[in-house]
Amino acid sequence: MKFENIKLTIDNDIAVVVLNRPKKYNALSKELFLELDQALEFLQTQKLKGMVLTGEGGKAFAGGADIAQMAKMNQQEGIDFSALAQNITLKIEKLPFVVIAAVDGFALGGGCELAMACDFIFASESAKFGQPEVSLGLIPGFGGCIRLPLYVGASRARELIYSGRTIDAQTAKEYGLVLEVFKTRAELLIAAREKINEIGHRSKSAVTICKKVIQNTMGQNVADGLIQERDAFGEVFLTADKVEGVAAFVEKRSAQFH
Repeated sequence: MKFENIKLTIDNDIAVVVLNRPKKYNALSKELFLELDQALEFLQTQKLKGMVLTGEGGKAFAGGADIAQMAKMNQQEGIDFSALAQNITLKIEKLPFVVIAAVDGFALGGGCELAMACDFIFASESAKFGQPEVSLGLIPGFGGCIRLPLYVGASRARELIYSGRTIDAQTAKEYGLVLEVFKTRAELLIAAREKINEIGHRSKSAVTICKKVIQNTMGQNVADGLIQERDAFGEVFLTADKVEGVAAFVEKRSAQFH
């Protein structure tokens, strides 16, 4: 598959998707999102351990939406652009394998929103996060108002969104937005692959079902969430991995998941 605004490689059952507009700080344009959508549709059909999402150039994961492109949009075009981006974030969340955002440099506005759609965010020490849209008379439109409170809590999310403040990687980890911080980009990318390989030794069907339950129940009340977890628990009993995993435990051997 050939792309102009992203790169896609698959190595040892791990996909790496790179946002590839380094001269524009990997700004998220309509064209980039359409290519990313095409890549995600393809990856949904592949048997993978996981995916790493990162940015090209070392200066930014994604510096935000393409503001020059947005400046020409009317109200309906703005709604359509938001819908396109939100659809991408939902597709990332629903991928049947773990997705790690490897953030090196700026992850601002839409970049931060795209990273939050992943299962984990790993960051280099140079990473910067923020939702600065209010500084431009805009608001987060790709999920920031919805997902950021789930990561850092409602009060902290309000402060970050209302102020447009940028935070460094260590602060983002303290707030709960980032899972791990690494010194360099190289260490960051190695660690992301290592985490995917670690999870890859577990039952893929069980991990996929856990991911679905977590995503589907965020923001729900506990009682409704427990019903979904109960039904998913029953679903696991139909899988070959459940049979193998339980048998391996009883027989005191390592499980061989497919």
